[in-house]
Amino acid sequence: MLGSIRAVRLACRVGSASRVTTGMAEKSGRAGGGRMNDSDIRAVLHSRLEARHGGDPKTRIVDELGVLMGDSRVDVAVINGKLEGFEIKSDRDRLVRLPRQADAYSQVFDRMTVVCCERHAAGVALCVPDWWGIEVARSVNRGTRIVRVRSPHANPGVEPGAVVQLLWRDEALDELERIDRADGLRSKPREILWEALADALPPRTLRAVVRDRLRARKDWRVRG
Repeated sequence: MLGSIRAVRLACRVGSASRVTTGMAEKSGRAGGGRMNDSDIRAVLHSRLEARHGGDPKTRIVDELGVLMGDSRVDVAVINGKLEGFEIKSDRDRLVRLPRQADAYSQVFDRMTVVCCERHAAGVALCVPDWWGIEVARSVNRGTRIVRVRSPHANPGVEPGAVVQLLWRDEALDELERIDRADGLRSKPREILWEALADALPPRTLRAVVRDRLRARKDWRVRG
């Protein structure tokens, strides 16, 4: 465990490492236990997030939140005064998709963290921006333990045009009606409504509107 964490911390500080090292990290087995599944990591992550936010009525925790019209789905999202995402990489996962996911999530989330098994730790550090957090999960005698290797920081490049796509069509239209900007748009497709709303609201206001809408949803899985 200590060797894996030291390796990823070194990769995080340096910001680069050889692809040979990454390949070895992906092929090597985990030290100290069996294979770590998504469900193992997700259960501990949820428990920690519920302990941190469970009593807050202004916080909502959602699994598999789609971004960029469902092109990618972050494993766990926490929605309150900011939009925070957590991507899980278990022993059953590969890191091939992570650079593409990192690009998508970096357009939307205020903060991002990867929670990964030990064998992926060094590779993850090469695939995600410096402002992303990194946490390592491993099996211990009493279950699964998650160790923070790098804390997440504020995203310097949130894209309003990507954030607004989290809204359903009727939500976007409701917001345009609320600010008296819906004339000529009521029959338009969602892409036009998203663009109009992003143009009409300052970025900070738009992000707050989207978070409020996500927290208020009642039938989250009925529509996309």
